Amino acid sequence: MTAGASGPAMRISGRAQTFTESVIRDMTRLALRHGAVNLAQGFPDFACPTELKEAAKAAIDADVNQYAITWGAADFRAAIAAKIGRTYPGWTVDPDTEICVTCGSTEAMIAAMLALVDPGEEVVFFEPFYENYGPDSILSGAVPRLVRLHGPDWSIDPAELRAACSDRTRAIVVNTPHNPTGKVFSADELALIAELCQRHDILVFTDEIYEHIHYLGPGGHIPPATVPGLEDRTVTVNALSKTYAVTGWRVGWTVAPAPYTEAIRKVHDFLTVGAAAPLQAAGVAAMGLPPEYYAGLAQEYRVRRDLLCGALENTGFALRPPDGAYYVMCDTTDLDPAGDDVAFARRLVSELGVAAVPGSSFYADPADGRHIVRFGFPKRLETLRAATDRLRLLERTRAAHP
Repeated sequence: MTAGASGPAMRISGRAQTFTESVIRDMTRLALRHGAVNLAQGFPDFACPTELKEAAKAAIDADVNQYAITWGAADFRAAIAAKIGRTYPGWTVDPDTEICVTCGSTEAMIAAMLALVDPGEEVVFFEPFYENYGPDSILSGAVPRLVRLHGPDWSIDPAELRAACSDRTRAIVVNTPHNPTGKVFSADELALIAELCQRHDILVFTDEIYEHIHYLGPGGHIPPATVPGLEDRTVTVNALSKTYAVTGWRVGWTVAPAPYTEAIRKVHDFLTVGAAAPLQAAGVAAMGLPPEYYAGLAQEYRVRRDLLCGALENTGFALRPPDGAYYVMCDTTDLDPAGDDVAFARRLVSELGVAAVPGSSFYADPADGRHIVRFGFPKRLETLRAATDRLRLLERTRAAHP
């Protein structure tokens, strides 16, 4: 539809012009168009636990189909708090005042920023970063300050982090285990963050949606909220999506001190009103799963990681196996000397039938990701084997044109 001479000017807001639609979700649409194996978007192609499905169906049959309490059904909030206490002894959460249930972790993060960051205040992000964080800062009016994670181990340069923090800094965004690199923040790194937060009165927004998907053994993941000096400065973001293979349910939550939670709840109320009531009932079942479930989850993902990473290395990608999450960042220099990550990723889809994410989508300057693509492995082993069979065409092409 085109506006006539007297029609309205088709004007959009300035902030909406400063970012694009999700590159990750765009790669999924491209994968569907070409019938490709989708290793771009991070969703499982296997079933969620039976307990969750049964609980959701029972809730719908019991007519739990109307609004829950805006900031989360009481039994679900109690179950979240209880699960946190069992998993991280010493971390006590009040379900009545310190939890807000949201429509996924995506809403949780933007609600936290809108509630706790004023326009013009600075927020530190670690780069490469999950693509949502940039638009989150734009929509909340924050000023982003970027600190590089340095490959191959994605370490932090303490001097660079210190230089990025000042009395103008309102928050540091931590994602551990990290998307897209698979980095798990260490105790020393979190202690440095705690030191800077206390010195400059800074908050931490920590995205821990992959908390149970890591390969470092017991205690490998350290929640920032449990680090001395960060207990009263941390907003923890989490969701059912990754741990329980229900990315389409969009049920997440924040955990934060009561004054911060009160502000997040107000923003959340007018963003989405509330998460789906019957799926919150299923969340109670999820929170009640035994420790064996989480141990098995990590082991199954380790097998998937090793299968895909081995095949990618044999194909010619350079990589470091991730310590956590279910993604691997790959250097494409040997396979794509020209360094056009977008064209290379699209060629993988159209010619080989495998979807990955161009590395430029994880950097403020696209040039920094031009020799990088990200693959995800939350898939059945047969799906990963199908992808690796297709990727062998790259291996043969490289052998033919050394």
